[in-house]
Amino acid sequence: MPTAKVTYEVTGTGTADITYQARSESGEATVVKAATLPWRKTVPVPLGRTPVVSIVLGEKGGQARCAVAVRGRHLQSATAGGGFGRATCTGSLPGPSPSPDPADIAATG
Repeated sequence: MPTAKVTYEVTGTGTADITYQARSESGEATVVKAATLPWRKTVPVPLGRTPVVSIVLGEKGGQARCAVAVRGRHLQSATAGGGFGRATCTGSLPGPSPSPDPADIAATG
């Protein structure tokens, strides 16, 4: 299955629980508990899937910012603050390129 490189980045201070989508047969997200910030990960995500990263701050709060980039192009960022603050960033991947139908090629040729 074709994939695109997606970079998830969480900046800030302290720790946050980070959930992100990577290449997984079941489509389940990966969870990193109490990750020390700043945190960054580049993973392959299947085309057609939605890359998503979400953060939840601990009870001590603080501030953290998540960001999503696909093939090095920044797509979205969001900021979480305060006790148990949350933020989610998503992007979109192009669908897999359909292979041309031989009948279409013959009709246009």
